[in-house]
Amino acid sequence: MDWRSIPSLSSLRAFCAVASSNSLSAAGRELNVTHAAVSQQVRGLEKHLGVALIQREGRGVVLTPEGTVLFEGLKSGFESIQEAVHKVSGADDARPINITTTPSFAVGWLMPRISDFRAKHPDIDLMINPSPYVVPFEPGGVDLAIRYGAGNWPGLEAEMLVHSNYVVVGATCLVGDQETFAPEDLIRFPWLQEFGTNEIALWLERQGVVAPSRLNISHLPGYMILDGVKKGHGITAMAKTFIQSEIEDGVIRVLFEDLRQSTNGYHIVTRPGVQRPAMKAFVKWLRSLKDS
Repeated sequence: MDWRSIPSLSSLRAFCAVASSNSLSAAGRELNVTHAAVSQQVRGLEKHLGVALIQREGRGVVLTPEGTVLFEGLKSGFESIQEAVHKVSGADDARPINITTTPSFAVGWLMPRISDFRAKHPDIDLMINPSPYVVPFEPGGVDLAIRYGAGNWPGLEAEMLVHSNYVVVGATCLVGDQETFAPEDLIRFPWLQEFGTNEIALWLERQGVVAPSRLNISHLPGYMILDGVKKGHGITAMAKTFIQSEIEDGVIRVLFEDLRQSTNGYHIVTRPGVQRPAMKAFVKWLRSLKDS
């Protein structure tokens, strides 16, 4: 490697901070230096490379095409550096395992089982972040995600945990005693959907159904969906594994189930690389519960 051709680390770090915040002032606060010092570092980097990296826009800055290319490379590089430093220094050893998943999965599957992990590993701290949004993996942040899909997320490792088709369900008090429903029959009912998700639209699209008008959809936190369905406030599409007991007890009815073979399900998703001991223990525990 030609080390003499590489700009100074301080100028690269200053540029990354500016690119992340789109602000010289914010970058200065993050680096604990003045915005003038940050500006000087970025100008020096631009001079070294012979290209403009940022340009002013309003009260902030935006990246030029060259700046965008450089930032994408530097961001992953600095993340790798930070991760390596944490591993060598042991800074990650005592950090809780940061887990992100949807509220529905957290309430319907993970929390009823988590006491088993706590009993087996009382020395490992967990931080569970129920969110309908896809939380990005960053050093010092999310360690593990449990996501629904086909398991093909670029740059990440995915392993099937719970295989489950989506079913449309509703209470008898709402849908009546009609024996069978076609997908197009279901658009006349009110729907309940978890905040931040679009499962209903995706489900209708997979069935080839085009709603003639705007659907009547109420958006609720994930933990309220099942209770709302049981009370007849609406129908919903969800993973069958969450409601198997309610179906068997006759509390709610399956109105439609797509029985076509599907590779979709809830996956254990992690970043590639060596896992710290606490993470290995948690992943091993999850694997012991596959399709349970």
